[in-house]
Formats: sequence, structure tokens, C-alpha cells
Amino acid sequence: MIAPQHRIYASFFLFAVTTGALMARLPDIQTHFGISEGQLGLTMIGMAIGSLISLTFGPPVVEKLGFRKTALFTVLGPALLFATIPWLPVAPAMFAVLFLAGLLAGALEINLNVEIDRLEVQTGQRFMNRAHGFWSVGFFVTALFGAMIRQSGLSAGLHLGIVAVIVVVVAGYLLFSATEAPKPAKVEGQSHGFAFPNLGLLPLCLIGFAAFLVEGAGIDWSAIYMRNVFAVEPFIGGMGLTLFAFFMAAMRLSADPIVARFGPRNVAMVMLTAASFGALLVGTAPTAALALVGFALMGAGCSAVYPLAVSAAAQRTDRPAAVNVAAIGQVSFVVFFLAPPLLGFVAEFLGIRWSYLICLPLLLAGLWASSFALGTKKVDAPHGLPPEPTPLG
Repeated sequence: MIAPQHRIYASFFLFAVTTGALMARLPDIQTHFGISEGQLGLTMIGMAIGSLISLTFGPPVVEKLGFRKTALFTVLGPALLFATIPWLPVAPAMFAVLFLAGLLAGALEINLNVEIDRLEVQTGQRFMNRAHGFWSVGFFVTALFGAMIRQSGLSAGLHLGIVAVIVVVVAGYLLFSATEAPKPAKVEGQSHGFAFPNLGLLPLCLIGFAAFLVEGAGIDWSAIYMRNVFAVEPFIGGMGLTLFAFFMAAMRLSADPIVARFGPRNVAMVMLTAASFGALLVGTAPTAALALVGFALMGAGCSAVYPLAVSAAAQRTDRPAAVNVAAIGQVSFVVFFLAPPLLGFVAEFLGIRWSYLICLPLLLAGLWASSFALGTKKVDAPHGLPPEPTPLG
């Protein structure tokens, strides 16, 4: 029998594989449509808009559908939508497809994180860090194979089509019989409403903002950066995304005991400092090798920061966990999709190196927020359970 947390791990992994395959083929899609970096960025805003709408109004819908139905829609749907993009005639059609995918991505973010929180309450164990680690593993796998596939000359249409078939078959098998963890008792006066951040969540949103800004910039623009700045062949060009995803995955999968020993505040501050050095190095690197080191630092640096903020938000008692998770996701997840497209305009008018240098002030702001918004000891167990050597949050 498949354990509930393993279905969640697989959902994160498969969604990352789907999204990562699209990001790996962005240079080819840009060429297909014949558009500039700024125009590509404007097209990609469609996913950010869809995610924002879903994260704002989605919690009641996710609650009504339940984990299984929501997971099926949100894992299979983006794979099928992305597979259509290389066959579209014009960039505005891609905007529409990405908008629909963004609606599903926002719901997936709410659904999986809330279900993890419920499993932690039910079992007294920690799953959040590992779950987000599988997101990063998915990006690493698809980035590595994406670089190889691009080098082989396989078209983007066939590449994304094959990924869609794999995701539909595997996710359909794993999720069709999924069950839902027990819902926590409802606190009087709590209601789902709309998922807007409140004052208590703002520091956590800023931390998530910084982490996802780096993650989005590294994932979306690394292949185009390597092509434009160093004119490397496709396989080497894809190594920026591959190293970024590998070090992100490695850190997320190993972060729990580190956080348990040193505390979320210290871990987040060290990671955001590493991400800052990585962005600075990518923005100033004289050689492709140094740029790849910068991408590795960025991946490691932003790895566990967002999960730490998610755990802290889910454990707040002022509102239902679904609302707080959706609210922090509203800022952070939308930054993941919205900031990289906007960085495309920076790349077009100031140069693509500035797309990374401009991240530095926001990383420093996230570093400042981490200094007081996260605890100095290991993360408290969810909803009052005895502390366990896990957080990730």
C-alpha cells in the first residue's frame, strides 16, 4: 500500500518535472514564437496571474473537492497544458495556456501543503522539508535530461508530449485511490474567506518572496543566460538549471537535522547569505564555470527557506491552516511566476546579468526578516505536538 506522504512526494516531483521541462525548453519556445526576452516575460505573466487568483480564492474550492480530486486535476492538468505550447501559433495563445496552468498550480500549492500539515498533526512526524525536496529533485531530473534532450535535437513538442504522457500515467495510478488525512477541529470564529496576508504573516511572506525570487530567476532564465552571455552549446547551457536544482534538492532533503540542531532562524540566514553571494557571482561572472558555481550557490541558498516559512504559517492559530498557507503562497508562489517574467524586461533593456544583480536588495530584505520572524530553536511540532527533529517548513 502506498503511504499518504509518498503520494504527496510524487505529486511535488511530477509537477516539478512538468514545469522544469517547460523551463528547459524556453530558449526553443522563444525562437519558435520569434519574440524578445521582454515579450517572453510578458507572456509568462499569464501563469502568475492565474496563480494569484487561485491562491486568493482557491481555499474553499480545494476544501470542497478534497485532496484526491484536487491532486488529480492539478498534477495532470499542467502537464497536458504545457504539451500544447510548442504547437501554438502565437505567443498570446501561450499566455492563455499559462493562465490556466497558473490556476491549477495555485490550487496544487494549497492542497499539498495543507495535506502535509494534516499528516504531521495525525502522525507527529515531519514531512514538509522532504516533500519540498522532491519538488527540487523533480527539477533536477528534468533539467539534467532536458539538457541532454536539447543537445540530441528532439523537438520541444515531442519532449513536452512525452513528459505529459509519463505524468498522466504515473500520477493517475498514484492518486486515483488516494485518501485524505483527518481535518483538524475547527476553531470557533475561524472561516476560510479569502486568503489575503495579515500583518502577522508579512515577515514570513517577505522571507518567501526572497527565496522564490531566486528560485524563479534561477529556473526561468538560467538556460537563456548561459546562451546569451557565454554562447555555450545546449548541454552546457542547461547545466545552470541542473546545478541549481541539484543543490536545492540536496539541501532540502538533508535540511531537517540541520534545522533541528541550529534552528530555523540561523539556517535561513545562512542560506539567504549564500543565495546573495550566488546572485552576485552570476551577475558578474567572467567565465561560464564561475557562473555555474553561482547557480549552485543560489540553489543551495534558497532551498529550505520557503518550506520553513510555510511550516511557520501553517502552525499559526489565528486562521485555518489552508488560509495561512494560501496567503503566504499568494506572495511567494506568485513571485516565482511573476518576478522572472518581469526580470525579462530587465534583461532586455539592461542586460541579462542585471536580472540577477537586481535580486540582491530583496534577498537582503529577506535576510533581515529571517532575523526576527523565525525561531532560534528547532521548529515547534505542528499544532502543539511534541517537538520532533524535523522542520523544514
